[in-house]
Amino acid sequence: MRTRNAAVVGALCVGLSAVLTACGGSEDPDAGTNGVGKLEATAIQEKARTAARGAGTVHLSGNVVSQGHTYRIDMRLKKNGGTGRVSSSGASDFELLRVGDDLYLRAPAGFWSRSPSPSASASASKGDKAAAAGKLDDKYVKVPSDDPAYQQFKGFTDKDVLLDGLLGLHGKLTRGEHGAVGGVRTIRVTGAGGSGGTLDVSLTGTPYPLRVQRAGGAGQLELADWGKDFALAVPDKGQTVDYGQQMRIPTGGGGQGAALPGGN
Repeated sequence: MRTRNAAVVGALCVGLSAVLTACGGSEDPDAGTNGVGKLEATAIQEKARTAARGAGTVHLSGNVVSQGHTYRIDMRLKKNGGTGRVSSSGASDFELLRVGDDLYLRAPAGFWSRSPSPSASASASKGDKAAAAGKLDDKYVKVPSDDPAYQQFKGFTDKDVLLDGLLGLHGKLTRGEHGAVGGVRTIRVTGAGGSGGTLDVSLTGTPYPLRVQRAGGAGQLELADWGKDFALAVPDKGQTVDYGQQMRIPTGGGGQGAALPGGN
């Protein structure tokens, strides 16, 4: 009888070996994955960055703190442009749309009413400024390439530039815990024990970055819909308006800044 029982236990161990490291052992967190969870931390980060650069599209959403401003961003990006919404604490939301080099901004009148005049001598009266802002309300405004704000706003729509800045961790990298983001199994990489940021990388299929917590508490973002295409086209003429010589796109203080969130 004892021999028979031993044989039964042995058979059970063999049957469970596909999901357990040993009979009575721990579950293998990397079983059935793409294998990056077994790599060194630096290799995991590089795999994630390579996957991000190679992807045609991504949906990026979350909070970013940059140069004293906190932004909520929700952008869909592809190699030739992007579209989405940006907001900052205590200020109006605005939408960005870029197709190639053509960059458009759409915002409510309250956004435009805070825009400074090009110079003191050309300053408009409050009534004139309010009237001008009203004409721009909820319309697409094409941002001139020589406007001081062009490069700053463009940064929110540049997939490679934005991701290169956001995905960088600081300090010594360490392979962290296994987990999940949106139901997808992940492996975490931490920088400087967590103070240098953390990166959660997919263990399913392509090792895309799925969540990043920026160093120094500078925000958290989730990255999804990798490779899922979306429509991107310039707005109709009826939806666009020239913002005129008396208006300048708001940048800088008052929570209305548009500094590229790639730095801290």
